[in-house]
Amino acid sequence: MLPVAVSQSTTSRWELSDDLAHSSEHGFEAISVWRAKLSDCGIDRSARLISNAGMRVSSVHWAGGFTGSDGRSFNESVADALEAILAANDLAAPVLIVSSGCRGGHTLTHAHRLLRQALEAIAPAASRAGVTLAIKPIHAAAAVGSSFLTNLSQALELVEQFDDSSIKLSLDLWQFGHQPDLLDLLPRLAVSTAAVQVADRIGRPSFEQERLPAGEGSLPLEATVLALLEEGYAGPIEFDPVGEAVEEMGYEQTLASTRLLADRWADAWVEAQATTLAATARVHAYDAHGSLSRMWPDGQLQPWQIQLRSALPRRSHASSQIVSRG
Repeated sequence: MLPVAVSQSTTSRWELSDDLAHSSEHGFEAISVWRAKLSDCGIDRSARLISNAGMRVSSVHWAGGFTGSDGRSFNESVADALEAILAANDLAAPVLIVSSGCRGGHTLTHAHRLLRQALEAIAPAASRAGVTLAIKPIHAAAAVGSSFLTNLSQALELVEQFDDSSIKLSLDLWQFGHQPDLLDLLPRLAVSTAAVQVADRIGRPSFEQERLPAGEGSLPLEATVLALLEEGYAGPIEFDPVGEAVEEMGYEQTLASTRLLADRWADAWVEAQATTLAATARVHAYDAHGSLSRMWPDGQLQPWQIQLRSALPRRSHASSQIVSRG
């Protein structure tokens, strides 16, 4: 089984007790918790309900907004983040998603400085609580008024510069699932990512945030997730479709179809692991000349990487414009 979870944002009109009952009914063992619903239910009661349902919390969403864009001071936002860390600890959640917030009238350089200062202030508390802070970049086309951290590569570099196990990345495939250099970034992302969010789309990201159920759009989600797993990613895979498609389909059908898709991915992953084990066995088999025989020669892509590479756009060598394959 893959470590999959479903987000409370998907079932926005349900209360926590409904989320737990229906998610469990459809075979999910974990949910991604939104703090708005925690506030409605209370931390202590939420913890009891989750424990009694035999469910786990994959992550808590969210803390952040350290630039003052939401009317809070820097210190107030830091205090709120510390409170969110305590909530994650009470719920035994391994991950707290962190949003940078928008620039809030600051220069981009100063906005980055405020984010760094905030992370430095709250990282010790997160480490003591056993909670990983997962910084979530947002695609520029969808980040209007919500985030200044809009470049996946720069967000990854920020995490790597901290070199702190309590500070990692939240990778939203709806935001960056068609990024041309995604395949090249996967080895680094697998190491530096604490949570992966999964939703589909048709076309580019947009501020409307219509997040389709996985498999209903054009993103190479299965290939990307399998490639991340192959590179060593071991964190939660959180399905979080949101929007008109979900409302029209209904929460029950959305959960059911998502569970079926997650099971297909799990079967594909088991098959991939079996293939890898067979390849490993052949690595130890010497050929007639006494040299190692390999199923996957150096530089050769695995099948899911071939699928992903064929699905991703590429950049022309002559310009920075994205061009299609074929």
